[in-house]
Amino acid sequence: MINAGIVTVSYIIATILFILALGGLSNQETARRGNWYGIIGMAIALIATILGVVTAQYIVLLVALLIGGSIGLFAASRVQMTQMPELVAILHSLVGVAAVAVGYVNFMDPTEHLTGVELTIHDIETYLGILIGAVTFSGSVIAFGKLSGRISGNPLALPARHWLNLGLLIGAIWFGREFVLQSAAGGGMEPLIIMTVIALLFGIHMVMAIGGADMPVVVSMLNSYSGWAASATGFMLGNDLLIVTGALVGSSGAILSYIMCRAMNRKFLAVIAGGFGTGGGAPAASGGEDQGEVDPIEPLETAELFLNAKEVMIIPGYGMAVAQAQHTVFEITKTLREKGVNVRFGIHPVAGRMPGHMNVLLAEAKVPYDIVFEMDEINDDFPDVDVSVVIGANDIVNPSALTDPDSPIAGMPVLECWKGKVSIVLKRSMATGYAGVQNPLFFEDNTRMLFGDAKATLDEVLKNL
Repeated sequence: MINAGIVTVSYIIATILFILALGGLSNQETARRGNWYGIIGMAIALIATILGVVTAQYIVLLVALLIGGSIGLFAASRVQMTQMPELVAILHSLVGVAAVAVGYVNFMDPTEHLTGVELTIHDIETYLGILIGAVTFSGSVIAFGKLSGRISGNPLALPARHWLNLGLLIGAIWFGREFVLQSAAGGGMEPLIIMTVIALLFGIHMVMAIGGADMPVVVSMLNSYSGWAASATGFMLGNDLLIVTGALVGSSGAILSYIMCRAMNRKFLAVIAGGFGTGGGAPAASGGEDQGEVDPIEPLETAELFLNAKEVMIIPGYGMAVAQAQHTVFEITKTLREKGVNVRFGIHPVAGRMPGHMNVLLAEAKVPYDIVFEMDEINDDFPDVDVSVVIGANDIVNPSALTDPDSPIAGMPVLECWKGKVSIVLKRSMATGYAGVQNPLFFEDNTRMLFGDAKATLDEVLKNL
């Protein structure tokens, strides 16, 4: 065992490392270093807690650490970069279920002998920890299902769904009052269980009502919830590091959610209330609605356009991730740059299925950081771009967001590639994106459609280059 002073110093060092980790993750070039800061900080926190806070049941703890660590290593070694969004979602659910489990165990702890105001405060901490944890758990499981394709990405619009959410919230508050009153009298388990069921249902309904186009916001929102659940657990256990760490995760997740909403010109409450196309706009156009004829292009012609261009802009979307075409994209980029073509990447903040998804994929493929730009940095450059290549993206390059006030995505900032000389769009079919709306870009006079699997078609382009 180590003394309390060493534990406190270790917690302070771990907190500093966690803050440095968040700072590092804000930039691609420092992200790897930020990851290491987080890993070292967590190792210090675990060792200090095991040696300085835990007083018994070491064998049980070590077995649990071995099981959990083995599962984590196995998952990390097997998961593909395309599966990162659903992995993140399911990990958030583990934080939620841990908060629920700790809350119940803490409530049933026979060694706790609190009275008066201290008991009331402790009960509120326990209640909030279980409430937030249950919402995080069920919401994250549904998000995992949507991201992995096991559940439809379409929003579930139940009748009077807003009133249903309000009713569940009022119910949670009411049973919270009952829990505090009954706990003071030696009870409280029944209202706690009822609240847990309500919170689980609320998490399910909340995420089911959100459309696929809003999933980046959902991922960051659940990240925030998992942080607040951990922080509430820290208050329950009287663990300062858990309080601070949870608050860091919760606040950074909330800020990220705000950034995502701003990037989509959406209000956070509107996202929580329901996904794109569920209200406030005209019905989404069906994928088969005729808006004109498209002009297809072949890989050989695409290669010729590349070689004759001076400026090429690559716009990746989730379709690139699904096809695992990022490495071929890097090879094309390297080949064109060697031939004197200026190649850049334009990244929309919500491209993919979680914040920063496209940046992670490009970094994995070793695309240089200095040619990857955010939407705000390069949108004004499109009139000077010779060839824009849209790889598996849809809603983030949809002109109707700017031109059609009745569109479900009206007002959402998009990459304005149609202002360039030629746009080449890689798609498997004419299907709509997550928002369920057709894209007029496909029918523009200066747009060429390169149909097929993104990796297979880009491999052909690379051969022709």
